[in-house]
Amino acid sequence: MFRPMRRAKQQLPPAEAEAILAGGTSGVLAVLGDDGYPYAVPLSYVYADGKIYFHCAKSGHKLDAVRREAKASFCVVAQDQVVPAEYTTYFRSVIAFGRVRVLTEPREVRAAIEKLARRYAPEDTAARRAELIEKELPLLCMLEFSVEHLTGKEAKELMLRRGE
Repeated sequence: MFRPMRRAKQQLPPAEAEAILAGGTSGVLAVLGDDGYPYAVPLSYVYADGKIYFHCAKSGHKLDAVRREAKASFCVVAQDQVVPAEYTTYFRSVIAFGRVRVLTEPREVRAAIEKLARRYAPEDTAARRAELIEKELPLLCMLEFSVEHLTGKEAKELMLRRGE
């Protein structure tokens, strides 16, 4: 169903691809936007248990697109070092393919926003986190991206440095 990577030698092992996704703090969600145009938007996220969680407003382009078509992709760039002398970049990135759903059950919404809050403010107290979540909860929507396929790729120069 998903295409094999053209430059398979540069493909990262699944565990490394997942580590990049787990370690990232921002990525780009690509959905089918208005009039069939792609719509790609940078987002903060959290990855947990094979799913990516995002928050958004209760209305807008992204939410309309997700409601119209659940299939999406999400890209995270872990490294992007420009090397002018070699006319290249030393990069490491991942692309996840999957389906996005709007969380509607209050328990799921609260669990997802809790994961996101812990990711971005790990040192905050549980009481303060709960207070802020209660304040913002009526204003936000939570999205869950179920990863169906994940690939990672790195520059051939990085691959060669690792002796592969």
